[in-house]
This record gives sequence, structure tokens and C-alpha cells, in this order.
Amino acid sequence: MVSIKAEKREIQGKNTRHLREKGKIPAVIYGAGKENVLLELELKDFERVFRQAGESSLVELEIGSDKRNVLIHEVARDPIKDKPLHIDFLEVRMDKPIKAEVALEYVGESPAVKNFGGILVKVAHKIEIEALPKDLPHEIKVDISKLGNLEDKLTVRDLKLPSGVKALTELEEIIVIVEAPRTEEELKAEEETAPALALDQIEVTGGKKKEKEGEIEEGVELEKPVKAEKPEKKEKKS
Repeated sequence: MVSIKAEKREIQGKNTRHLREKGKIPAVIYGAGKENVLLELELKDFERVFRQAGESSLVELEIGSDKRNVLIHEVARDPIKDKPLHIDFLEVRMDKPIKAEVALEYVGESPAVKNFGGILVKVAHKIEIEALPKDLPHEIKVDISKLGNLEDKLTVRDLKLPSGVKALTELEEIIVIVEAPRTEEELKAEEETAPALALDQIEVTGGKKKEKEGEIEEGVELEKPVKAEKPEKKEKKS
């Protein structure tokens, strides 16, 4: 488990900009039935830990001599520079299962793409799971080498989950599919209609609809994240 140090924070509101000028970032910790605590920590330390843990791996948060097991629950970012502006840490109880979104990591090579020119469409990049905090995986691997023929697909049911991890996303939800290759005429037609298609929805097996983000070409990914429940906060962030 990675760890990060933080200090209790007195500065609130607009004055937190002074923290950012010093290379620090405001944060708050809540959860586990405890009172919210305002914090500040070094931005470079947070970015290092976030690269390793993401939002689904446990982090040991050190506040002086107090050590707590937390998840990086939410990261507010600057819409232009994409720099973190505020961090929410969620403290968890180690004996109680929690829900979390975990990233999917696609590995291997699809024979259907390699041999038949199929188009690999990644429908999902995350799924929702439930597990004890100690069992939360950083990511779940999706082996696309099993996709040997055109129109082959993998669903949540096909994923190999670590011990102690339960999928909450519907088991028949499609996560990746290999579509037949397009002709030059079809590709040209897609290019001409791409702006309109971006607003449409496409049907997949089981009657579920996914948003179509522009034209689909080989290797283009369609994302439909699953939203995890957020705990009720006791205080407003500052």
C-alpha cells in the first residue's frame, strides 16, 4: 500500500489559492462515521501516489501520527490546465465491503483483428465492483486474444475477477466487440455523417444503448463508464 503525508488545514475558501502558489493542494477526508477534516498536502506527492493508486487502490494517509486507510474518491481539476485543485479522500473500514469503479486494461491481440481486419470496439473502460478494501484491484485485465472471429464479443461475465471481488455491473454488459471491416464506401459515408452520428445512439446485444462518439475506426474506443455511489458529505469542500 502506498502512503502519503498531509497536514491539517486552517485556510479555507478563496484563500486556498495561496496553498497552490506554494505547490500544495487543499483536500478533505470523510467517511467511516468520522468528522470531516480539512487537509493540505504537497501536489507533487499527490500526483506520484495517484499514478500508482488511482481511485480504486488503498492509500495510507498520514496526518501527523494518525494513519488512515483511504481511497482517492474525487479529484477536482482545472478545466483548462487539468491540474488537480482539490482532493476528496474517503476513509474506509477494512471489515466492510465497499463499491468502487475499477479500470479495465486490455491485453493481448485479437486474431479477428489481425487475421480478418476486424475493428476492435472497446465499449467499456471501467466496471463497478464490490470488495473488501484489502481486495480492491488497481485494474482488471481483459484478454482480447479470445476474440478469434468477427462479431465475437466479451461481456462482464467473461472477466476473470480476483478472489473476493464481485461485479456489480450487469453480467451481460458488453465490454468489447470485434466488428466486420468497412469498405471504402462505408468509411467515406461514415466520415460524411460523423457529426450527426455523434448525437445518435447505437444498439448492442441485449437492447442496451451506448452513446456513439463520432465515427468508429479500427482501434477507436467507445466509453460508457459506470457511476459508483458517492457517500453523503457532512461539510462542503473549501
